[in-house]
Amino acid sequence: MKIAFIGLGNMGGPMAANLANAGYAVTGFDTQNVSIDGVTPAASAAEAAKGADVVITMLPNGQILRAVAGEVIPAMQKGAVLLDCSTVDVDSARAVADQAKAAGLLSLDAPVSGGVGGATGGTLTFMVGGSKPAFAKARPLFEIMGQKAVHCGEAGAGQSAKICNNMILGVTMIATCEAFALADKLGLSREAMFDVVSTSSGYSWSMNAYCPAPGVGPESPADRDYKPGFASELMLKDLGLSQMAAEAVDADTPMGQAALDLYRRFVEDEDGKGKDFSAMLPRFEKRGRG
Repeated sequence: MKIAFIGLGNMGGPMAANLANAGYAVTGFDTQNVSIDGVTPAASAAEAAKGADVVITMLPNGQILRAVAGEVIPAMQKGAVLLDCSTVDVDSARAVADQAKAAGLLSLDAPVSGGVGGATGGTLTFMVGGSKPAFAKARPLFEIMGQKAVHCGEAGAGQSAKICNNMILGVTMIATCEAFALADKLGLSREAMFDVVSTSSGYSWSMNAYCPAPGVGPESPADRDYKPGFASELMLKDLGLSQMAAEAVDADTPMGQAALDLYRRFVEDEDGKGKDFSAMLPRFEKRGRG
């Protein structure tokens, strides 16, 4: 199986490297001319896509995905799979799927969870939308790049699942940070707070696996001065996508909107840019009710 990989950044680079290390012939392209061990560089996205059985994209947003799809789809051979692992809006995912289908291609939208660590370690979770034949053809690649791939439904379903998941994540991280800041002011130790909540009805992934308080619970970005595992600006992007989707289908998501507003303020007006999304805790520590 010949693979083209378009977008060799912090996520795409290690994903492509894992495929190459597994013995696949991988040709890659990135606008930044990065070099990945085992990946043959191409001069353009279209050149990388020629003759590929699977073209994988990992791109920043829906607009760029649409532009890249416009380049690679005409260069792809009929029956090949266009596998997009970006996190983009549902409309872009479905538009690209329609374009691929019209060209005689299979397509999947397969955004990931697990961050840079998961991409490097091959432990990502893929949320996949598209046809069953396309999913079956890509399954061996999912098994190398990740630990789990869930077929969520037809085109756009992968993006829908990712958007809903990360809306929950943004809301629960804010609630966890608020609770720690309140506990501080009530005189409750952070260790006691963690020990109670992590084994009680308030437990969540944000508390139990990714605790925002330094020195409490498993190691997390809080223990590394909030160096990003998942940057605040990426959470802002995903919350924006959730509210774009909610507006499109007339869904009432007040907590999702509140989380979007808080992360927008944190990233754009405060000092959240470049920090992990769990750095909301020191933000709340510094603030009173005013």
